[in-house]
Amino acid sequence: MKHQDLINQMTLEEKASMMSGANFWNTTAIERLNIPSIMLTDGPHGLRKQAGKADHLGLHKSIPATCFPPAATLANSWNKHLVNQMGRLLGKEAASEEVSVILGPGMNIKRNPLCGRNFEYYSEDPYVTGILATEMVKGIQSQGVAASPKHFAVNSQEHMRMTIDEIVDDRALREIYLKAFEMVVKEAKPKTMMTSYNKVNGEFANENQYLVNDILFDEWGFDGVVVTDWGGNNDRVKGLKAHNQLEMPSTNGITDQEIIDAIIKGEIEEAILDEALDQLLELIFETSYDTENYIPIDIDAHHQKAIEFAEQSFVLLKNEDDCLPLNNTESIGVIGDFAKKPRYQGAGSSLINPTKLSSPLDILSQSGLNIQGFAKGFHRMGKHSQRYLEQAATLAEQVDTVLLFVGLDESIEAEGIDRKNLSLHQNQLDLINVVTAMNKNVIVILSGGGVIEMPFINQVKGVIHTYLGGQGMAEAIVNTLTGQANPSGKLTETYPFKYSDLPTAKYYPGMERTAEHRESIFVGYRYFETVDKPVLFPFGYGLSYTTFEYSNIVLKDNSIFVDITNTGQYAGEEVVQLYIEKVDHVNFRAKKELKNFTKVYVPVGQTKTVRFDLVDIDLSFYSIDAKKWEVEKGEYHIHIGASSKDIKETISVDVAGVESREYAQFVYPTYFSGEVSHVPDEEFYRLLGFIPSEVLWNEADLLGMNDTISQARHKHWLGKGTYGAVALVRDGFMKVNNPIWSNNMYFILNMPFRQIERFTGGKINDKMVKKYLEIINKPTKK
Repeated sequence: MKHQDLINQMTLEEKASMMSGANFWNTTAIERLNIPSIMLTDGPHGLRKQAGKADHLGLHKSIPATCFPPAATLANSWNKHLVNQMGRLLGKEAASEEVSVILGPGMNIKRNPLCGRNFEYYSEDPYVTGILATEMVKGIQSQGVAASPKHFAVNSQEHMRMTIDEIVDDRALREIYLKAFEMVVKEAKPKTMMTSYNKVNGEFANENQYLVNDILFDEWGFDGVVVTDWGGNNDRVKGLKAHNQLEMPSTNGITDQEIIDAIIKGEIEEAILDEALDQLLELIFETSYDTENYIPIDIDAHHQKAIEFAEQSFVLLKNEDDCLPLNNTESIGVIGDFAKKPRYQGAGSSLINPTKLSSPLDILSQSGLNIQGFAKGFHRMGKHSQRYLEQAATLAEQVDTVLLFVGLDESIEAEGIDRKNLSLHQNQLDLINVVTAMNKNVIVILSGGGVIEMPFINQVKGVIHTYLGGQGMAEAIVNTLTGQANPSGKLTETYPFKYSDLPTAKYYPGMERTAEHRESIFVGYRYFETVDKPVLFPFGYGLSYTTFEYSNIVLKDNSIFVDITNTGQYAGEEVVQLYIEKVDHVNFRAKKELKNFTKVYVPVGQTKTVRFDLVDIDLSFYSIDAKKWEVEKGEYHIHIGASSKDIKETISVDVAGVESREYAQFVYPTYFSGEVSHVPDEEFYRLLGFIPSEVLWNEADLLGMNDTISQARHKHWLGKGTYGAVALVRDGFMKVNNPIWSNNMYFILNMPFRQIERFTGGKINDKMVKKYLEIINKPTKK
């Protein structure tokens, strides 16, 4: 071990004390040995360093920092260089504040668009996620700051996220949920990795030997520090055995003592603690700061970059009759509360205190466009207002064009709570109907962190989805509307016509104990392409103010070449996508799988040649039997396209590989068809290789330490009262228009009883919690 001499000087108590934080954000220092403390801070899309009261939910303000577009937005840029650049800027801001570890990027797969934290994640596709997250980690760590990809692994829902058991077959685990993490570990070498709260196939992720020891460390060669999500420890000794070196935040010595007791009793060897400590010390010494070294940041320059990143990420979904870009002669009415108070970021642990923030209305007023007025249009949280509708209708009737700003408000998307549906509030849908009845030239500017149903799509002329654009969103919107920026973003998730079209619609989220991934590998476009189901907007879709032509596809020495010509009137960028398709496959697989992409800038009338290099892993599937990646023998189609649906050029290649029938049709008929909305139990369990031991929680079941306050409402009057008190506070915050505090009450409701002692630093100890459970488990007298 690198730090053996230093470790030999430490007492057992000192060693154990370093396995958890000194406080909410800092590691433990050992002053007598000159071991410093380092700071870890939230920050997937900006630095959330709290100078005062600390929390993990975005409740208390952090110091001002650049709020860049979150991952869901930035991913739509499909721009590797851009993502790397943003990582560098994040790293610089972290270094300037002496932050050693940025807790990000978020890398979980968007299994279902209702996940309340999807705005922090890149895509439904593991390759988009892996390629972009790799660049983010490289960018952050180029500044001497450690990145911490999260949440490892299979965190696919917020409901019951601290206790839910994600049941997923090993093939889907490898191909969908772990692939991006594998790419990041092998190519970017992150210094830390954050585990998820949830269980994976019956075992908590943080103490999952298969996930952490076997795959992350032994197979992939990870050599950094594994840190829990905040409060994500279940059994500290089991976590240590599974290579978890750091539990956060502090538990006031509670779990340190658990490690000491386990070593004294011989339940764990002290050598395992020493090895964990050696890896943690390496991180500390590599990333600690000289407190006299201050690195100044050019806040204005970073803001300009935030604008640029947003411009690259906006997705033009509709542009009928070339209604965009706007001109200076048409009269324009601006309608919608989001024009005045922009929705530019999500809520929870990634809530950034921006250094600057303008409203689209203010920037539009300074743009030179002929803006004739503004109407609020709707109450932000969904309350109906006839007066607002009438004001909007009057303005719409008086102007040539309406810019209509609608979207998802702060109460809908947040850490700790999943969305209830894919719809806008009814008052916004009513507004769209009223405005389009008065004016046929309506351009919708959508805000929100993910998929939205659009029953209004045929009523409007244009749609731009800005997602959550960060603090430069207002300037980027106006630059895009006026043509100073040519839209080049493309969707990294599929937009169904309606929620029920999704293969996971009937069983998402998992409600009490288990979340069964019965769809296996058929996530997002993999499902829609395989069953040829129509969608509103396909994966990879996005328009431009110009047009591109694809031609001259060539395969040479395992490299694909294709020409991209700009045939329109504007210089622009095109996202060129490569998909593979196994022809006459014997083993079930998706019809198309994205394997590479690039974004290319092409001036008007010019042609650029794009090159993709094919490697074996691009054609492979994961064999559960062989426990490795294998290539199925036969013919493959290599598709080059502008989206998963819009394939422009195709070339065939014959590949020598294995003749496997592991996933054959006669074994897995439902999966072979791709119709995975209704997978029979026996077929799912056959694919899993086991029958899940836990079933849905029953109200009659006794509550234990891994159950939650939310479940207590079904029990004794004391449990009902506890739940009711927290729910009352939650509802009260919503009534006073404070959705962030309201949503974070869900964190308390979904907290397992085992965490109460640790989160209160022992003020409410395990003995008290167990006594409470004993009381509420008693049947209520009738």
